[in-house]
Amino acid sequence: MADPRFFNNHGPFTLTKLCEISGASLQDGAEGSLEIKDVAALDTASNGDITFLSNMKYKNDLPETKASACIIPESAQSLVPEGVIALISDNPYKAYALIAQAFYPIKEVPADPVHKTAVVDPSAKLGKDVVIGANTVIGPNVEIGDNTWVGANVTITHALIGANCRIFNGVCIGQDGFGFAIDPAGHVTVPQLGRVVIEDYVEVGANTTIDRGAGPDTVIGMGTRIDNLVQIGHNVKIGKGCVIIAQSGISGSAVIEDYVVIAAQAGVAGHLTIGKGAQVAAKTGVPSSIEAGAKVMGYPAKNIRDFWAEQAIMKRMLQQRKAGLKEKE
Repeated sequence: MADPRFFNNHGPFTLTKLCEISGASLQDGAEGSLEIKDVAALDTASNGDITFLSNMKYKNDLPETKASACIIPESAQSLVPEGVIALISDNPYKAYALIAQAFYPIKEVPADPVHKTAVVDPSAKLGKDVVIGANTVIGPNVEIGDNTWVGANVTITHALIGANCRIFNGVCIGQDGFGFAIDPAGHVTVPQLGRVVIEDYVEVGANTTIDRGAGPDTVIGMGTRIDNLVQIGHNVKIGKGCVIIAQSGISGSAVIEDYVVIAAQAGVAGHLTIGKGAQVAAKTGVPSSIEAGAKVMGYPAKNIRDFWAEQAIMKRMLQQRKAGLKEKE
């Protein structure tokens, strides 16, 4: 059960209503009028809760659950214990997410949506039901679309932000990019004359920084999710539906096409393209462009199968060397 000091439960909901919300199907003969009071994990759920199974790694927890209902894939129906009602879904985790959002709405507009300590320039344009957190600074001529939530200690300048976005605490958007002419007599700053354009339904994690463009804009495409502590340089273009995970860095003028995944602590060099649907593994260094759909790993980035094949070869070579040294002893 979520701590009521921090989370406001909007339940209960009937199973019929939860099926409408999630798109799941109620098992044959189940009572749709049964009320569910809360959401919980398989191993902590109790009577009145709904839980889920999406990763079959945890299938052994299902027969032991005390939940009243469980969202499952069709293939797991035989594992559901007596007394637990099954909701069948092709994507149990998504169904659970939609149900959890019904119990605990992600964005609730407070009575005073702009915190009294926030500084919002008079020329900034805020859409309907925008929430601005404590100590946040919204600069001149910034535009923020409807239903966007901006956390505490955020700084936004030189930016156009779409609707239904979430900007978490400590984010900095629109500051100068890292642009200068190198000279032994003293580096010369290049004026950064672009903007940051963030499309609808984007999330930007805590303490992430997104530099404005040097001339072209820095652009974040619709529905992209950016984790905490990510650095996005000037002129970067990120497509729609991308996932950029914590402590990654993307250098200036890189192009990240639609639905790319960049895992934690990956580094992407500037002036290259990562093709649509590509996946970059954690701690990978990307010095050159990657084709669409590729899965890469290591430094320099290489096909993930090649990476693991090389690791296997090196392991065998090391084992052979150790064996040879033992023979000489």
